[in-house]
Amino acid sequence: MRNYVLKRLGLAVVTLLVILLALFLMLELMPGSPFNDEKITQAQRAVLDAKYGLDQPVFNRFVHYIKAMLSGDFGVSYVIQKNMPISAMLEARLPVSIQIGFQAVLLGTAIGLLLGIVAALKHNSFADSLTTFISVIGVSFPSYVFALALSYFLGWKLKWFPLLYSSAAPFVSTVLPTIALSMFTIATVARFTRSEMIEVLSSEYIRLSESKGVGSARLIIVHALRNALIPIITVLAPLVVALMIGSLVIEQIFAIPGIGSLLVTAIQINDYNVIIAVSFLYSIMFIAIMLAVDILYGVIDPRIRLAKGEKHG
Repeated sequence: MRNYVLKRLGLAVVTLLVILLALFLMLELMPGSPFNDEKITQAQRAVLDAKYGLDQPVFNRFVHYIKAMLSGDFGVSYVIQKNMPISAMLEARLPVSIQIGFQAVLLGTAIGLLLGIVAALKHNSFADSLTTFISVIGVSFPSYVFALALSYFLGWKLKWFPLLYSSAAPFVSTVLPTIALSMFTIATVARFTRSEMIEVLSSEYIRLSESKGVGSARLIIVHALRNALIPIITVLAPLVVALMIGSLVIEQIFAIPGIGSLLVTAIQINDYNVIIAVSFLYSIMFIAIMLAVDILYGVIDPRIRLAKGEKHG
C-alpha cells in the first residue's frame, strides 16, 4: 500500500507539471495582452512587458515560473490589483470559498445519504418516489436557478437571510449559497445511495447476517452502507473539489469575494498570473482529493487494500 501511495504521489507531481505547462502554453496562444488599455502606447507596453519579463522567450519564462512556484511564489497581479502578490489575494479569498463549499458538501452529503437510505429501505413506496423526484429536480436545474429562487423567496420576500454576502455576518450570509450549491450534491448522493443500497440489501451476505440475528441498525450502517460507500465516494470526490473552490455563478449572484469570482475577473481582463495560479490551485485540490479517495477505498474495504498491495508491492 505504501508503494502504491508513493507511485501515485509521483504521478500526481508529473500530472501537475503537465497541467501547468498546458495552461501556460494556452495562455500564450490566446489573443490579447494583460495591458490592453487603448491609452497605453506601444513604447509603454514594451516597458511593461520588460518589467514583468513578458518579453522573454516562452521557455525561459516557463522555467522561471516553475522555480518561483516551487518557492511558493505565484507572481503578482498585472491588472486586478497591480503588483499585489497573488498568494495574498488567494489568502484573502480562499477561506470564503472553502467555507461555503465545505458547508455545501456536508449538507448535501448528509441529506443525500439520508434520502437514499430511506428510499432503499422503503423501496417502491411514496418515500422512494419522493427521493427520485428530488434527485431529478436536483440534477436537472443548475445551481443558479436554485440560488435565484432562494434569493427571491427567502431573501427578498421573507427577509430571513441577506441577499448579498457580508463579512459582518459571515455565517448567515452563506446560508442561501450553501443550500443552492448543495442541491446537486443532494440529488447525486441520494440517487447513488438508493441504487447501491437496494443492490447491497438484496445480496446474499446481508440475508446471511439477518439470519444470524444482526440488528437492523447495525446491518444498515456497518454492513450495507459501508459496502455502498465506495461508488458513492467515487462520484462525490470531484463534486467536493468543485464545491470547495466555489461556483463561479453562485459567487457572482451573492457577491461573494471568493476565488471563483477572482478567476472570472482574471479571465475577462487577461490577468495571466492569476488565471494560472487559480487553475493550478484547482488542479492541486482535485488530484489531492482523488488520491485521498484511493486511500479511503482501502480503509473502507480491506480487500482493495490487499489487492493494491499485491499489485504494486
